[in-house]
Amino acid sequence: MARERTRQRGLLWALIGGAILLAGLIAIFVNAMLTPPVDDPTSPPAITPSAPPETSPPATTGDVVDPNVVEVGWVPEPITTDPELYIRRALEAASTFDTQLGEREEWLTYLDTWFTPDTRYTSSADQQEEMEAAQLELRQSVVLPEPEWDSLSQEEGRVSASVVGDIGFVDVPEDPSGDMRIGTADVTLTFVRVSGDGSEHAYDETVRVSVQVLCGEGSVPTPGSSQQSGDCKVVRYFPEPMEP
Repeated sequence: MARERTRQRGLLWALIGGAILLAGLIAIFVNAMLTPPVDDPTSPPAITPSAPPETSPPATTGDVVDPNVVEVGWVPEPITTDPELYIRRALEAASTFDTQLGEREEWLTYLDTWFTPDTRYTSSADQQEEMEAAQLELRQSVVLPEPEWDSLSQEEGRVSASVVGDIGFVDVPEDPSGDMRIGTADVTLTFVRVSGDGSEHAYDETVRVSVQVLCGEGSVPTPGSSQQSGDCKVVRYFPEPMEP
């Protein structure tokens, strides 16, 4: 019995000693977690990344006649010898405007600068007469009629045009140079109108239109621009699509 009590007493003291040791270890661990670390003087300083330098947007000077026309809601005329690119922009230009940023006549006068004489006519007088007839046709039979422009203007409206799909090409009759092409494509017109409460309402219309361009010798560049003879220019817009 005495030996058994001695064994039990030894076991009790072992358990007490183990508990004390465990409590000490926990205290050391908690103290290490709560005490902030001392900075190592030999460690390298933290590097803070610098903000990226401010950059200007890419310049567009040289690839369009006048980039500033976008400020009044118009399409800039590209400077290019690529008929497909030019036809896309020409078709969009004939239906892109903002009634609050420019008058209809100002917009049409701007579109006049896209035109060049038809080189199939040999005399300068005939060329000028045909070009003026094409510009008149644009006003009367191609672009948004004046009453509809006025109606759109009363609702602070604007229109943006986008060519969708491929362009169909047609050769121009009696063009020995081969530099003239007629391009036809579907154009989506997005109308935006502002209601009385200031909210905007948009809807789309799709039309199929054609334009004749000259991309070669004989095209007359816009005065004061970096266009050169041979760059694409408009010869005529058609009131009806010219299908291949």
